[in-house]
Amino acid sequence: MAEVILKNVSKIYDDNTKAVDNVTINIKDKEFVVLVGPSGCGKTTTLRMLAGLEDISEGEILIDGKIINDLPPKDRDIAMVFQNYALYPHMTVYENLAFGLKLRKFDKMEIEKRINEAARILGLEKYLNRKPKALSGGQRQRVAVGRAIVRNPKVFLFDEPLSNLDAKLRVQMRSEISRLHKELGATIVYVTHDQVEAMTMGDKIVVMKDGRVQQIDTPLNLYNKPVNKFVAEFIGSPSMNFIRGEILVENAQLFFQSALKNLTFLIPDRFKTPVIKHSIQQVWLGIRPEDIHLKTENSQTDNQVILESKIQLIEPLGNQTLVYSTFEDQQIISEHRGFLSSRKDATEQFLIDKNKIHFFDQETELRIETL
Repeated sequence: MAEVILKNVSKIYDDNTKAVDNVTINIKDKEFVVLVGPSGCGKTTTLRMLAGLEDISEGEILIDGKIINDLPPKDRDIAMVFQNYALYPHMTVYENLAFGLKLRKFDKMEIEKRINEAARILGLEKYLNRKPKALSGGQRQRVAVGRAIVRNPKVFLFDEPLSNLDAKLRVQMRSEISRLHKELGATIVYVTHDQVEAMTMGDKIVVMKDGRVQQIDTPLNLYNKPVNKFVAEFIGSPSMNFIRGEILVENAQLFFQSALKNLTFLIPDRFKTPVIKHSIQQVWLGIRPEDIHLKTENSQTDNQVILESKIQLIEPLGNQTLVYSTFEDQQIISEHRGFLSSRKDATEQFLIDKNKIHFFDQETELRIETL
C-alpha cells in the first residue's frame, strides 16, 4: 500500500469555473480517508483527478513519493469502485472479477487464486457462476469491490459506492468495507455526501465546500471542535442548532443576548480571550440537539441556560424522541432518550448545558475558540 499526497491541487474548467480550489491532503499508508460534503463541493472531481480520469489544472498528486500527474489511470496502481457498480451484465461474477487481470496478462492459476481469495473475503463463493442480474444490490456491490481487491492496488478509491442501496444494506456494507480495510491493511480514499457514513467509517475526514477544504480531522474532533459554522452544521444528525445574537460586555464580564433579547446569560470564561482579542460582537450560538433537554422538577440547573421554546413537532423514534420547537423564529431540535410526553404548540422550558455550547463569529463564521 502507499502514502498519497495532494499538494495545492486545483481543477479549473474552460469557462474558468474552479471545481477544486487549492486542495492539500496528506493520506498516510493504510489510512481510511473520507471526502465528504454537499453536492457540487468538488469531492468527486478530487477523486477523479487522483484516479487519472480528470486532468489536473494546478498542483501535484503523489503516490508513494512519485508524481503521477501525467500518468494514465492504468499506470497509477489504483482501483476504483463506482457508484453504479459498472459490472458487465453478460459476464458471470467470476468473469467480471477476472476481466481486469486477463487484460494485464496474469496467468490462469494466479487469476483463480486471487478470485478465490476475494470471494472468500467478501462471501461470494456461492455466486461466482451467476450473472449480475441474478444478484441483489448488496451482492453486486461486493462484486464491484472484489474486482478492485483482485488487482491488489496501492490505493483503493470509492466513489459513493453505497448510494444505490437501501438503508439496511447501506449499514451492512459500511461495516463490511470497514472490516475489509482492517483485513487488507489498505489505503482507502472514499467519497460520500452522507456524513453518517463519513463519521462511522473514516480514520480521517476531509470536509469540503465549494471546491475548498474546510477541515481535515478525526470524526470526534470534527464533531466536538468544528472549525467553522458550515462544518458544525454539516457534521451531526440532527445538525447543530443556531441562535443569532450578540456578545455584550458589562462590568468586565461577557454576556450573550439573543437577537430579540429573549435569552441572556453569562458566557463561560473560556471564550473571553478570543472574543476580546478579536473584538467580536455579532455571533451565532451553537448547540447540539443532545445537549438540550426539557426542564423537569428534578432537573439540575447548575451551569444550565433556561430557554423557553414553543413545540411544533414531536418525532418518537423508539429509543429516542426528537422535539422540534421554535425560538425567535428559528427552529430548535432537541434529542431525548426514550418516549417523551408533551403537547404540540405547548411552550416548554429547555435546559442548555453551558459546557457544550459553541460560538461562531457572524462575519467570518469561524468558531470563536479556533481564532
